[in-house]
Amino acid sequence: MPAPTRHDPYKNFPFRVEIEGLTVSGFSEVSGLSATADVIEYREGADVTTTRKLPGLVRYPNVTFRRGVTGSRELFDWWTTVVNGSVQRRTVVVILLDDARTEVLRWVLHDAWITKFEFGELNAEGNDVAIETIEIAHERLELE
Repeated sequence: MPAPTRHDPYKNFPFRVEIEGLTVSGFSEVSGLSATADVIEYREGADVTTTRKLPGLVRYPNVTFRRGVTGSRELFDWWTTVVNGSVQRRTVVVILLDDARTEVLRWVLHDAWITKFEFGELNAEGNDVAIETIEIAHERLELE
C-alpha cells in the first residue's frame, strides 16, 4: 500500500502584502484575518425545550498591519483621505508563501480603508526599529 501524501503546514513568516495602487514596503506582521457570523436563536411554538440556530450577519474585524517606519508617505497619504472625508477604498491582498517563495494562499480584503494609524514608541536608549501600525477596516474577506 503506498504511503499517504504528506501535507506539512505552512510557516507563518514568508508573506507579502499588496495594496491596490500603492507600492509600500514590506510588513513585519499581519493579524486579525478572521470572520464571524452572528447566531440568531429562534424558537418555534412547538419546541418546548430547544431553540434553533440560524446564521445572522457576517462580521469582518479590522486587520492590523505593522511595519518599520520608512520615508514613504503612501500609507499616511491614504489615511489622510479618511481624515479629509474622501476615503479611498482599496483591495488589500495578504499572500502566504511557501519555502520556495511560491504563492500558496491569498486573503483578499475588499473595500478596505485605514481606520487607525499609529506610530510606535521612540526611545533614545533603545536599539529597536521604529514601527508604525495601521488598522484596516474592510467589508468582505475571501480566501483564494
